[in-house]
Amino acid sequence: MDKLLQDLVERLRKAFGAGLESVVLYGSAATGEVHAHYSDLNVLCVLVAITPKELAAAEPVFRWWRDKGNPSPLLLTRDELGTSADCFPIEFHDIKSQHRILHGPDLVKGLTIDDHYYRAQVEYQLRSKLLRLRQKAGGLLSDRSLLLHLMADSVSTFCMLARHALVLSGKSPAWPKRDVVEAARVSFGLDPAPFLTLLDLREEKRKEREIEPHSVFAAYLAAIDHLVLVVDQISPRADES
Repeated sequence: MDKLLQDLVERLRKAFGAGLESVVLYGSAATGEVHAHYSDLNVLCVLVAITPKELAAAEPVFRWWRDKGNPSPLLLTRDELGTSADCFPIEFHDIKSQHRILHGPDLVKGLTIDDHYYRAQVEYQLRSKLLRLRQKAGGLLSDRSLLLHLMADSVSTFCMLARHALVLSGKSPAWPKRDVVEAARVSFGLDPAPFLTLLDLREEKRKEREIEPHSVFAAYLAAIDHLVLVVDQISPRADES
């Protein structure tokens, strides 16, 4: 991973030159929880300017990075970095609390995040991801392998949203997904079993043949439904009301 990230930074430096201010790794890779088949390397690039010229320069780098199985880097100017935090509180809370600087100064550390819409965004993301999970599952319930992989692909996102639910309720949970699940069990009464089963699958601690997908799926949906209701009932922060 480190070699791949070094290669990315060199390509970005060649593409943008002095216009590249900072490169930031965030997400599960920055927490040390990287799994080859499921984890992406998420990168934020802060540029002096973003015009068609910069986007053209980025194209070959982005194409190469996507071929490696990663999402295209997120591009922001320094001004946008400061003014976008109120629109994307989930993303910026995650980036600020756990990131790794790959190039340039740490422009994220002192970032001020406006939490005006924080609870609403957490609930929106939970509900929309749950709806998407149901939609996808509706077309592959008869295929046990595809159903398991669908859930395993999604569990990282729902663990992340459970962590934000804990933050909203005044907790300061640790980053490892298993710690988040345990904290949500204690604080919200969340059923940890489906989450732990799927994390075991992701981490290759259990084989597909050892898991009955339909019972896991039923418990998984029920647990996410429970989490949605918990967030719905969290009192808005003073600046959100």
